[in-house]
Amino acid sequence: MQLGFRLKHHFFGAFRELFVHHHGSLEFRAKVFALVIAVNKDIDPKNYSIIQNFAMQIYKNDEDRANLLVFTTKEYVNKVILNNDLDIDTLILNIQKELKIVPRYAKKINIESLKPLLNLTRDKDVLSYQENILKFLQTLKDETLKTKKLQIAKDEENLDSKY
Repeated sequence: MQLGFRLKHHFFGAFRELFVHHHGSLEFRAKVFALVIAVNKDIDPKNYSIIQNFAMQIYKNDEDRANLLVFTTKEYVNKVILNNDLDIDTLILNIQKELKIVPRYAKKINIESLKPLLNLTRDKDVLSYQENILKFLQTLKDETLKTKKLQIAKDEENLDSKY
């Protein structure tokens, strides 16, 4: 990675709330990706290529925002692996908490974008764990969209987003 790119993204990482439009949405997506990746201790770098490709689609070829999603996902994965005040259970609780606060984020859980990450897993136990996480995320998404339907509609009326 180029030094300029790294400096830029470390700066944005430190001040993401100030400089990144809809940073909460991007961080939520990063947490969901990190949740699936971090359970695998043997992380394939191709995971981040999969995220990059998905990000380029959802962010309409905005390369900076796509790179920021990849970078933020890596940050969360590293925090879980190094166990710096973040583990899988805490990450799950963070995702659930954010959905209670901002239920429209449930629409950002895209199981189809997460499935290719499972193709890179070689350990059957880890694969089973990842599949259970996908089922959990799908259930969480469905329940949130069902129970918070009115709040989501109201929030979306007041939201101006290109993503």
